Amino acid sequence: MSASLGGAVGLGEAAASSDLQVLLGLLDLERVDEDVFVGQHPEKVWSRTFGGQLVSQAIMAAGRTVDGDRPLHVVNAHFVRGGDVKKPIEYRVDRHRDGRSLANRTVTATQDGQELFVMLAAFQDWSKGLEHAHPQPEVPDPETLPRVEESFEGLEDKLQMFVKAPHPIDMRYTNDPAWILKGTGERLNHNRVWMRTDGRLPDDPLIHVAALGYSSDTTVLDSIITTHGLSWGLDRIVAATINHSIWFHRPFRFDEFALYATESPVAAGSRGLATGRFFSRGGELLATVVQEGVIRHFPPRA
Repeated sequence: MSASLGGAVGLGEAAASSDLQVLLGLLDLERVDEDVFVGQHPEKVWSRTFGGQLVSQAIMAAGRTVDGDRPLHVVNAHFVRGGDVKKPIEYRVDRHRDGRSLANRTVTATQDGQELFVMLAAFQDWSKGLEHAHPQPEVPDPETLPRVEESFEGLEDKLQMFVKAPHPIDMRYTNDPAWILKGTGERLNHNRVWMRTDGRLPDDPLIHVAALGYSSDTTVLDSIITTHGLSWGLDRIVAATINHSIWFHRPFRFDEFALYATESPVAAGSRGLATGRFFSRGGELLATVVQEGVIRHFPPRA
């Protein structure tokens, strides 16, 4: 789980809505040239720029340079350096192709002339063809589940990275999160979380795609550590994203609940690979995510 999912325990609807407004502000990039944009950080930050922020802002920058009905199809991102949360980020877009149905872009995020992040993005119009998809797991409905903030109770001192961070996303675990599993001793090789923005979004489809991109970097690494019975905050774990890819399969609204089902096929060489699938309430596969991160666990000394 990334350091930008959490919120203060007991935050009311007004505060949650405020965090969503902050996210919308982050997605409202300043256009300083035809293909150059500037993005800001929120007031609530952790030690470095949240990866989901880089992905979502880069999606907005790339999408604002594409004309016509060519929605985003895929992004492949690589994280080069940790961002300085006290400085704005420049997003420079390179146009590689503008076909009738296809468009290709590269987005490079920099601070003080140093690259933080590079993302390839491809856009393609929707057309009919062969269809099949992985089935959605059977899980409880989101309305029957508590918000993730309720699971912080009694662990606020251990989970400061989540408690103090913004939470523009309404998240509801269908299984116990890592810090609860740690207390029960259970190991889990998958995690499944209902997600939606904590309030209504504008109708612009690119904003919904960017909001999903932001959310895709929250719980995706959970299954790596829960497979080993570990927890954020309760165990000494160092994690950093190396690369992150998202394939978008269908149009969607991200202010409606989507199930983010994640698992980890492998961890080796101090790296962990995690995969995730976003499903609609109706069971349609909306997007597929693959992320690789550096994962280092430091057990307590005997």
